[in-house]
Amino acid sequence: MQEIKLKLDARSVQGKKVAKLRNSGLVPSVIYGHGNDPQSTQSAELETIKVVKVAGRHSPVSLTIDGKKQLAIIKSLDFDPVKHKLRHIAFQAISQNEEVTTEVAIHLDGVGESAAEKAGLIVLQVLERIEVKAKPADLPEVLHLSIVDLVTAEDKLTLADVKLPEGVLFADDDEDLSLVIANVYEPGALQAANEASGGDAEDVELEGTVAEDGGGEGTGIAKPGSEKEEKNN
Repeated sequence: MQEIKLKLDARSVQGKKVAKLRNSGLVPSVIYGHGNDPQSTQSAELETIKVVKVAGRHSPVSLTIDGKKQLAIIKSLDFDPVKHKLRHIAFQAISQNEEVTTEVAIHLDGVGESAAEKAGLIVLQVLERIEVKAKPADLPEVLHLSIVDLVTAEDKLTLADVKLPEGVLFADDDEDLSLVIANVYEPGALQAANEASGGDAEDVELEGTVAEDGGGEGTGIAKPGSEKEEKNN
């Protein structure tokens, strides 16, 4: 996994005065973890956004705060609902030797190359993310799963088909390996299901899966305070 870096500065501005900080091109942030008091920080907006896009809520970020280094994972993000600008970021401090629980995306390889697709069938991914645990250096950016061996509408891919990298485990020790990741459908059957559900067949299939990055809790790390409290810290 590539090293993702971000330089932070200690922040003394709090509360309503933080708005002026944002107007000057800085993003307020806070770092939690390791038994220490929350540390208020700030960083350049453009560099912070670049890091957020690359790291998401699963990749460790190497922070430098006033010359001191700290490894962390993005715990939560707050965006302005109108301007869509990043208003606040919360980091969870971690250690290189500490096992981290986080979500990782599942990517289907070989799309368009399977015998099923060549026969006119449709491969639909129904699980896009899964929680895993590993030390920061072992965390994968994505889990790959090939669909090239799918042939008939009876075929499917489950968690049992995922080969985890060395040092990586599913977060739940009793994870249900029969959980379906991708199904194969006859076009007519999928269309009928869509019509029967008012065009929401795919949404029904996806119900209960883990949310995308930025759509909810993603790190598997307990939240030390409310989002409102974080934004004002």
